[in-house]
Amino acid sequence: MTDTTFDVLIVGSGHAGGMAAKILTEKGMRCLMLNAGPVADVARDAQRKPAYDLPYRGFKPPGRLEHVFQANEFNANVWVDEEEVPYTFDPAAPYNWVRVRLFGGRSLFWSRQSFRLSDYEFKAKSHDGFGEDWPISLSDLAPYYSRVEEIFQVAGAQDGPPQMPNGNFVPVDDVWSESMQRFIKASQAYDMPVCKQRRAQGRDGLASSVNLLLPDAERTGKLTSIANAVVRQITVDPNTGQPNGCHFIDRLSRREMHVKARVVVLAAGTLESTRLLLNSNLGNSSGVMGHFLMDQIYGPGVTCSVPEARNGKATEQLMGGSAIVPRFRNITTKYDKFLRGYALNVTSRMGGVEPRNFAAYGAELQQKLHEYNGSGFYITVMGEVLGRYENHVRIDKEKVDAWGIPVLHIETRYTDNELNMAKDAVEVGCSIADAAGFEVLSKNVVPNPPGYSIHEVGTCRMGDDPKKSVLNKWCQSQDHKNLFVVDGASFVSAGWQNPTMTILALSMRASEYLAGEMSRGNV
Repeated sequence: MTDTTFDVLIVGSGHAGGMAAKILTEKGMRCLMLNAGPVADVARDAQRKPAYDLPYRGFKPPGRLEHVFQANEFNANVWVDEEEVPYTFDPAAPYNWVRVRLFGGRSLFWSRQSFRLSDYEFKAKSHDGFGEDWPISLSDLAPYYSRVEEIFQVAGAQDGPPQMPNGNFVPVDDVWSESMQRFIKASQAYDMPVCKQRRAQGRDGLASSVNLLLPDAERTGKLTSIANAVVRQITVDPNTGQPNGCHFIDRLSRREMHVKARVVVLAAGTLESTRLLLNSNLGNSSGVMGHFLMDQIYGPGVTCSVPEARNGKATEQLMGGSAIVPRFRNITTKYDKFLRGYALNVTSRMGGVEPRNFAAYGAELQQKLHEYNGSGFYITVMGEVLGRYENHVRIDKEKVDAWGIPVLHIETRYTDNELNMAKDAVEVGCSIADAAGFEVLSKNVVPNPPGYSIHEVGTCRMGDDPKKSVLNKWCQSQDHKNLFVVDGASFVSAGWQNPTMTILALSMRASEYLAGEMSRGNV
């Protein structure tokens, strides 16, 4: 493509890649960013159509987005087409891999829940004996968390217990509604902390790489970005054995090109970064690359009704608001049913209650919907999935994507630890709802398939021992000093928390370290 050798090649433009670009360019590095999809242009690419004008009346096009629960015919072009970029798994153990290849990636669509990991996650093995500790602690990452929270304008209250560290928040001072107060009072029997939600406000309605990170990088004049660049392989200098760039394919023309760089930073998302490394045969002297795939269990929960809010009696004083109940199992005492723990998302809402909560149809269902409107109270679960060696990804040598690149085979299952966690969470939720005087309308103890949370992490975990890890504590390859992986692949344990703030903080920390090493001539 060009004889130019960039200082840093960044693969991926989401939160991890955007942060790397911001930090490295501000430190004076010339960066090239490759993204596998186009720049989103809503004004150009979006149009309004009624469902009856669409071939599938607004439902998913068959076969193309089977594992993207958010998808429908109205937004199908947002998600990665599973026929174009497939992956494989055992039909008895499905995996939901949700991908976005627009510039900005999934940072355009995340839920914005913004939590720090605690030392119950960073030092989990020291706490309960399972798995491995991270090579860093909360104190190492806390300064970076604070800077990330400032950039993303995380709103929250300083009400967190040790398992949900406080941070640099935009203060919230809203009062609990009466239904939330009743939940809080009933939860005291379980010694559960009930805290205000923590959510990134961002700017101008968006909390994405494309509006909070990449503009800063572009202003330096040090960032070159290429859209529709599907990276096939990281290339290696035959003299040094170190990565020196990559081969990529133009998504539209199918032309293959090569770019050169002193350093390669992968930020394509946990599984895409790992897929690229496996296809490039790099960085796996430990043999653990692809292993220890984790996420969180989603799906179990309880739907309730607040009786006093029915029949049009809902008020803002009675209903409304949300809370986060951070993990409370296995904190000060050991719980005998499972390791680690789960969090509860609690929401009091004045809108309609979904028809699926009622065993009725026709006029009877309409009457129920009218009666229960405005009285919904919801308890949903985010549970930690343990990092197990057998939960892994590998290259499927018999299947390729639309550009001839071998795809991933994903093999992961939930165990009794996760299933018992889900059952316990629902039992606790029902018990608290009963004590609060709510009616339980429905409950579910069965988790959705792995990947459903869209919080996949692991597969290139960090560590101090090169025989047990892919990366060191700086997200730097144990095998190649000029190769970094700054997305969720580096995680050693998943925790119950949304991973976004940790990914951003790790990328910031790794990028500053890399800039320092480059300036000193060590990389």
